[in-house]
Amino acid sequence: MTLESTIAGAWYPGTERDIRKVAEEWERGCGAVEKGDAPNVLILPHAGWAYSGAVAWAAVRRVRGAAFTRVVVLAPSHRAWIENRLVAPESDAVSTPLGTIKIDREWLDRLSLLAPVARADRVHRGEHAAQIEFPLLQLALDNGFTVVPLVMGSFGADQMGMCARALLRLMDDKTLLVVSSDFTHYGDDFSYAPYGTKGGEDVRKRVASVDDEACAFIVKGDADGFAAFVRRTGATICGHVPIELALRAAPKGTVLARLKYATSGDAERDFRRFVCYVAACGHAEWKGETGAVLSAADRAYLLRVARESLERAVRGDRTRGGKATADAPAATRAKMGAFVTLNDKLTGALRGCIGEILPSRPLVDAVAARAVDSALHDPRFMPVSERELANLRVEVSALTPPKRVASWRDIVLGRDGMTLEKGGCFAVFLPQVAPEQGWDLPTTLSYLSKKAGLDADAWREGATFETFQAEVFHE
Repeated sequence: MTLESTIAGAWYPGTERDIRKVAEEWERGCGAVEKGDAPNVLILPHAGWAYSGAVAWAAVRRVRGAAFTRVVVLAPSHRAWIENRLVAPESDAVSTPLGTIKIDREWLDRLSLLAPVARADRVHRGEHAAQIEFPLLQLALDNGFTVVPLVMGSFGADQMGMCARALLRLMDDKTLLVVSSDFTHYGDDFSYAPYGTKGGEDVRKRVASVDDEACAFIVKGDADGFAAFVRRTGATICGHVPIELALRAAPKGTVLARLKYATSGDAERDFRRFVCYVAACGHAEWKGETGAVLSAADRAYLLRVARESLERAVRGDRTRGGKATADAPAATRAKMGAFVTLNDKLTGALRGCIGEILPSRPLVDAVAARAVDSALHDPRFMPVSERELANLRVEVSALTPPKRVASWRDIVLGRDGMTLEKGGCFAVFLPQVAPEQGWDLPTTLSYLSKKAGLDADAWREGATFETFQAEVFHE
């Protein structure tokens, strides 16, 4: 099934000939493209092409002829209420007057294992923010790519972190990330007119300064600073959630450049009501080094192993689980670190959590052994009793190998698990701990220091840190 464009002929031209003609006009207004590697992150506006098309082209033209085989589009929802999830199409393809683009179902299925993803063609039919980008991408990449359109609304910190970790896990050097967003919406009907509605040039200048401040956080990859700016100012940047998600997913050191800025009021010089547009681009070093994503069957197998191992032990068989059996799926026999967490189903209270960070044995063996340890050997709790078994929820965290970071400032909350070591003292937090508690990074490190038996501020000097990511799933 193909999801047909619902905005062709209105938001952009309705025929291939007219689309290409407009693009040629944009190109004539541009200078030469700087030589170098094509960017793999674009921020594009999503208003009708008459207003924002030339701005978008300033960034899109920089990926012409690039060897991207997949484009992930992050877009805000303007009409559907969406909370704590990404919404992808149900269809197998999308279409524009330039042709059909297949949706990368395999990549989307892998994403669904790592992040909250729903599928609804209804949302995508009514949303222009993703659709407007498709013909621009076709002009640049000549249909030699698949697409993953993702529409989103609001996120809590833990769900935002989960989605950021998923993108980091799956992005590779063949994938282009496109973030769809307009910037300041000015006017009474946008509930944002702090500089009055007389519409003078001074209004445009003051609004541009607001967008300049927002872009200053974006171009240096400061997700926390950008999110705080939006909260503090009430900035009417409609794609601020996709922008924040992209910034949180991007590897450390990602830097973007703003290429072009314009407003819908520029032609008539009428600034009583207008929308602002930004084009930006950058290059992210997506590492794609964490191995294959565990399938749904792999996850079900590991959860079953964890459950059976801990129940046997609680009922009197104190073996720590055998070696990986012949029927274990291949992915579960890979050497990986693992934690097993037990929570009370009714209260959500922690009941046990033990793990190992280094990939020293098959994942299935680590899960079996640590399930037993979590039930019987967590020194913070009494051993789990047989009568508690039915009320436990088992959670498994499969870990990537830890890597030393130069500074605590390199830790990305919501994405990274972390270890702290100082003076022979050691402690670890899984990636989900800080978002679940609502901690910022200094608070997280203070608790981590205390967990290691150190003073709360011991992390500030003389400590070393490692980070890792986790694939987390539960019963």
